[in-house]
Amino acid sequence: MTRKSLLAINSLVACLMCSACSRAPSVSIIGSFFPIWMICLTVGVVVAFFARALLLRYKLENQVGPLWLFYPSSVSLSACLLWLIFYR
Repeated sequence: MTRKSLLAINSLVACLMCSACSRAPSVSIIGSFFPIWMICLTVGVVVAFFARALLLRYKLENQVGPLWLFYPSSVSLSACLLWLIFYR
């Protein structure tokens, strides 16, 4: 198969997979509907704060590499994992 045909097949598969999405899931908090991704992101930030507290407590923060990359990545990872575990 050529590169163009593989790209066309991948594009078709991606479009077919996205066509099943009906609406964005939301949850009612005190009468106001919030998207689930916003809640997952907020919980992800809280998880990253706890991870930082643990790393500081055990003096391991200097072992994780560039902090400007580690903490946003941990927020993203925890938010995506929450989404996959609870809402997929």
